[in-house]
Amino acid sequence: MASAGQATAADNTVKKFSSSVKAVVIHTSAQGSGQRLERSRTVTLAAGHKLVESETSVFIDPDRHYQSLLGIGGAITDSSAEVFAKLDPRRQAEFLKAYYDKDKGIGYSLARTTIHSSDFSSASYTYIREGDKALTSFSIDHDRKARIPLIKRAIAAAGGKLTLFASPWSAPAFMKTTNNMLKGGALLPEYADAWARYFTRFIAAYEQEGIPIWGITVQNEPMATQTWESMLYTAEEERDFLKNHLGPTMHKAGYADKKIIVWDHNRDMIAYRAKVIFDDPEASKYAWGMGFHWYETWAGFAPMYANVAAVAAAYPDKPLLLTEAAVEKFDPARYQYWPNAERYGSAMINDFNSGAVGWTDWNMLLDETGGPNHVGNLCFAPLHADTRTGELIYTPSYYYIGHFSRFIRPNARRVGVASSRSTLLATAFLNEDNQLATVVMNPTDKEITYNFYVGQESARVGIPAHAIQTLVY
Repeated sequence: MASAGQATAADNTVKKFSSSVKAVVIHTSAQGSGQRLERSRTVTLAAGHKLVESETSVFIDPDRHYQSLLGIGGAITDSSAEVFAKLDPRRQAEFLKAYYDKDKGIGYSLARTTIHSSDFSSASYTYIREGDKALTSFSIDHDRKARIPLIKRAIAAAGGKLTLFASPWSAPAFMKTTNNMLKGGALLPEYADAWARYFTRFIAAYEQEGIPIWGITVQNEPMATQTWESMLYTAEEERDFLKNHLGPTMHKAGYADKKIIVWDHNRDMIAYRAKVIFDDPEASKYAWGMGFHWYETWAGFAPMYANVAAVAAAYPDKPLLLTEAAVEKFDPARYQYWPNAERYGSAMINDFNSGAVGWTDWNMLLDETGGPNHVGNLCFAPLHADTRTGELIYTPSYYYIGHFSRFIRPNARRVGVASSRSTLLATAFLNEDNQLATVVMNPTDKEITYNFYVGQESARVGIPAHAIQTLVY
């Protein structure tokens, strides 16, 4: 049986798309215009167009099925919760509708949060007293101030269900080789069991608050020594912690149904980490799949989408999930900087076409400084709040993400798509209600007219320069 997020060979032939409706509704966001997720036009599919080699075309094969969508969403961090708490009730309601309403907002269905502090917290903290190996002092009182109230309101705004996973940035200082939550360091072997139990205590505490935890990641960015909370694992160390401590501890605590995600770092070294962990049967049995980030581009490298595709092909039973993405180096003069949005559009199309089952943005909300962040690692979010005026600022990235999240819903199946020219990027999904959603992106400086083919029928469509469209059929 295929696991969640994967398609079997039979799926490609037994489930046929059918529709008597010929109208394709097009929603567009374009630079230099007022179009933001707007219903821009309707075209009609018809047979009989003679394909010309010089024309640009996007071909959809709705009967060719690939992975199922887990969801699309963003992270509810301490920083996001602290900024949200400063908004007046009207702006808070606007924020929740903007992200979670699938008709008037962008319909987020997936969320990430942190296990105690990250850099996007006002300060470092843990849930226990320093040195408490027995975890007798464990308490999530800190999170009850801002983060838990926001998560509860997000769940309600999403219709009562939100797939939520949690990630740690560092174990408590006393459990590490450096005796410091910041600047890397590794887990001391004598604290491996205590650290594994810390995960289960977190899950239990949140679920007692009425917040279901769908899954956890083993470690955020286990190969990065950061100036903020960070902790290092080699591939072999993560494998051994998973199979000897975290996996058995989760099962013993009754959490065998919770998903454990490994890696949770960039696309660059994803293949080696997958081989080390997934080729070990005792470790692999505890791993649901693999998470990845997009920050390998920090050194000027092109995004390594091929690595995602390679892992998807090598381990088809292990779903791949983009667990974090953010535009770094915050500058308020660039709130409306269109290339930031195009980075999202390109990454989401390529990651989905490479086999990703979901996509999780980083902070959902930050303030006018790109924080708060206790080490000055200031970033962009799709929405910012100017806490001096109470204004919500919508960046182009919000709308680009929405072209996916509003129209491609959980459990949708990715279907065949191909563009005849590299000037257009495209992906397509078939929703459970038999509605086909195709996202087409034009990152060039010129408007492009293309043939939109669904099977043997087509329509002529124009897409403005630096624009993204969702075609719903």
